[in-house]
Amino acid sequence: MARDVKTPGNATTDPAATGKAAGRVPARETSSSSEIADFVAKVKALGPAAGPGRGRLLFAMDATMSRAPTWDMALALQSEMFQAVKEIGSLEVQLMYFRGAGEARASRWVSNADALAGLMRQVACHGGYTQIGKVLTHARRESETKRISALVYVGDAVEESIDDLAGRAGELALLGVPAFLFQEGDDPHATRAFAEIARLTKGAACRFGPGSAAELRDLLTAVAVYAAGGEKALQALLAKPGSAGARRLLGQMKR
Repeated sequence: MARDVKTPGNATTDPAATGKAAGRVPARETSSSSEIADFVAKVKALGPAAGPGRGRLLFAMDATMSRAPTWDMALALQSEMFQAVKEIGSLEVQLMYFRGAGEARASRWVSNADALAGLMRQVACHGGYTQIGKVLTHARRESETKRISALVYVGDAVEESIDDLAGRAGELALLGVPAFLFQEGDDPHATRAFAEIARLTKGAACRFGPGSAAELRDLLTAVAVYAAGGEKALQALLAKPGSAGARRLLGQMKR
């Protein structure tokens, strides 16, 4: 089901500087808030917007060794997101992951969430460096063939040049594809990189930790709803009471 993704190699930094190769355990801190929770509840209540065709969501994840301590939790949450996608019913999803010595694979586009969840459960963490540049390049190429509604990325570190990633994010931005990045832990280099990718693509970046499992699940589900319904679904919330969460996300997307 999965296929290799062949894209140009990425520059890496000294692994000793980031601690990735050493299997650093992500910090247990989170940036979730009641505003995000309020936003998620309202977006989930909207459901998909009516219209022709299906939304397309590319879901990418870092499967390198430093994520091993919380991998089972992440798989469970991501599986729940796919179940939510199944309920939405108007969304196609492609799964992509990277790990090891340059291994990067992507599934075909499917509307069967059960098949993707099953594939994800077969993925195990292997030691290696981040390959986020490949994710961004793959998203651009896929969107050039048929537009992607959103890119979701879950990871804990960045070992590539932020300038290089920004360049690739800019190419994705020209196609109108927002990137939603979810950072596990609090690595400062990753925080800067994710924020810049989100800014360039008019997406959003958020940190999470083991203590915020419910928030991550709901945020992933909300992004899936956005991919199916578009920004109109978010904009519709601004006219309703208690829209602080929606304003926060839309504010990030418009930077």
